[in-house]
Amino acid sequence: MAKIKTDKTPVELLTKKQAQAEHARLQTEIAGHDKRYYQEDRPVVSDAEYDALRQRYNAIEARFPDLRTLESLSLKVGAAPARGFAKVRHAVPMLSLDNAFAEQDVLDFAGRIRRFLKLGDDTKIDFSAEPKIDGLSMSLRYEDGELVTAATRGDGTEGEDVTANIRTLKDVPHKLKGRDIPKITEVRGEVYMTKADFLKLNERQKAAGEQIFANPRNSAAGSLRQKDPNVTASRPLGFFAYAWGEMSDMPADTQHGMIKWFESCGFTTNPLTKLCHSVEELVAFHRKIEEQRSHLDYDIDGVVYKVDRIDWQGRLGFISRTPRWAIAHKFPAERALTVLKDIEIQVGRTGALTPVGKLEPVGVGGVIVQNVTLHNEDYIKGIGGKGEVLREGRDIRIGDTVVVQRAGDVIPQVVDVVLDKRPKDAKEYHFRKKCPCPLHTDVVREETATGEEGARARCTGEFACPFQKIQHLMLFVSRRAFDIDGLGEKQIEYFFDQGWVKEPADIFTLQARNTKLKLEEIEGYGETSVKNLFDSINARREIGLDRFIYALGIRHVGETTALALARGYGSWDAFHDACLKIAKDDEEAIAEMDALDQIGDTVIQAVKAYFGESHNRGIVERLTKQVTILDAERPKKDTAVAGKTVVFTGSLEKMTREEAKAMAERLGAKAAGSVSKKTDYVVAGPGAGSKLAEAKKHGVQVLTEDEWLKLIS
Repeated sequence: MAKIKTDKTPVELLTKKQAQAEHARLQTEIAGHDKRYYQEDRPVVSDAEYDALRQRYNAIEARFPDLRTLESLSLKVGAAPARGFAKVRHAVPMLSLDNAFAEQDVLDFAGRIRRFLKLGDDTKIDFSAEPKIDGLSMSLRYEDGELVTAATRGDGTEGEDVTANIRTLKDVPHKLKGRDIPKITEVRGEVYMTKADFLKLNERQKAAGEQIFANPRNSAAGSLRQKDPNVTASRPLGFFAYAWGEMSDMPADTQHGMIKWFESCGFTTNPLTKLCHSVEELVAFHRKIEEQRSHLDYDIDGVVYKVDRIDWQGRLGFISRTPRWAIAHKFPAERALTVLKDIEIQVGRTGALTPVGKLEPVGVGGVIVQNVTLHNEDYIKGIGGKGEVLREGRDIRIGDTVVVQRAGDVIPQVVDVVLDKRPKDAKEYHFRKKCPCPLHTDVVREETATGEEGARARCTGEFACPFQKIQHLMLFVSRRAFDIDGLGEKQIEYFFDQGWVKEPADIFTLQARNTKLKLEEIEGYGETSVKNLFDSINARREIGLDRFIYALGIRHVGETTALALARGYGSWDAFHDACLKIAKDDEEAIAEMDALDQIGDTVIQAVKAYFGESHNRGIVERLTKQVTILDAERPKKDTAVAGKTVVFTGSLEKMTREEAKAMAERLGAKAAGSVSKKTDYVVAGPGAGSKLAEAKKHGVQVLTEDEWLKLIS
């Protein structure tokens, strides 16, 4: 190790001229050590010696603030902006995983893969299995081997730029090792904090009178989202690499091979990762990891299984926001006992009344739970969705001791009642007949498709119910919709009660009206917070089509359906025009929407009802004057079927129909479920029936499976 050259003069005794010279010398020396450590992987000083240099450098800047320029090490390389972080759009979306909670779910997962790929029972499927770290997902982008961007997962499409902070992690190389590194390399993994380091951090936080973190994951997330990278550097964070995003070239052809390649590049990977050759091995591995769980120095909540062959991963593709080739096998739900203090009713944006249990706070799965969903009137009585008996018929009463369960990210719920602990004054709950809104409108049980009474109760107030309006606004600003920082439940309710925000468009006119509203004079606000709020709003004046459709709050149109509609129509103008026609019972427009994959009569009727109301059309028209709606992702332009609409029918022999649809979509085509005159190709296998007849009726070109494969090749 090299010996450090340090001026022995204490910082408090330095003159301004001495401080300038010492600051410049330290900046050069520290930058050199950074390069040797992060890029060349050959540090020449110990961690303690390096820390001493940084401490002296920071002390000089603290005493002489005018020495802190844009070139200062404390601000250099993408330091966090004044508020929050810049947004980064992922070149390849960071998707979430489907969950498995039972061994049968794992068998079903493997069975779906076998059927999708049309594999025989004797064909072996290898899986890569790894503990599911409970941390913060991260994507690291390297260009020519150099780290250029680090971004959180965010909503999967867009995350936060935390490059300056991620550079402080010792597990993240600034330059990739080895030869033949792809020009573009995106390495993905999990930032985490060990349990031991978490306890030490909380001890330091407590001694300093600062925030105490609830669990290691919150601690890691909070540490990474510091505005000052030096704070992140002071926190003990680790990083496990386990996946990839955009790659200009693939260094391996298996998941397991990529893990080995990450190690060769300088990353830390989880040593417990294992290659399994059967479902039986997966289940055995899950049991083994569950046994080791309490002894691991980091939190895990399950095991992730991934199809090992990367070419099979490509063929399997995705369903909306989840890959077909991977699943998270969660550990059994954690449970706890507590007392139900009260039951309150929440009114959703569609008027649905949901009973919410208010609990004596209790820790479940690392989270303090105070509220639980009680689903509906029947669930409280002990009746299931199909009329079956729940909890052996035990009803739920205010004052009961209840068993609370929380599994993964699932909303906590009451799964049982301890009758031995039921107090004599426990109150039987009677569901409301009137909405709790100021209008006190009637509550009715909705009908099922067969005309029977359903379990869900709804307020009949429709658009007049203020609770429904507020919930609509809450959906609008939520993470999966417009994702507007600074507009939470309390702010939305306050602005609504004041009459300042009654519909989505009002959010975007707040700034123009603020000369009269004077938000900065409201308690809890100030000039800076008001400016930050307006900056957040203005940053969301541009939005993707799928997010916009979801944000409208059309009943039965969730994220997956919104994405399918966005891909099907491509632009807002095309979608809006179709919706207006459907509202007028235009048969051609209805048939066109019905032909879209994943879209059926329930969604079409919901779209018709929404756009059939002049009130809703007005809300939409006023909103579209305030925002720019981006077209859905353009199909690839270098394929023969880009932008074409394809229908598959009959029995395909070389692939399943599901794989054929997935392949068509990857190539930029639309996979439709029915034939219309706007269909470009019908690919017909043996046994094709009515769809083949429809193709001939409309003059649509019919292809055999071989002709289709030749066309797309």
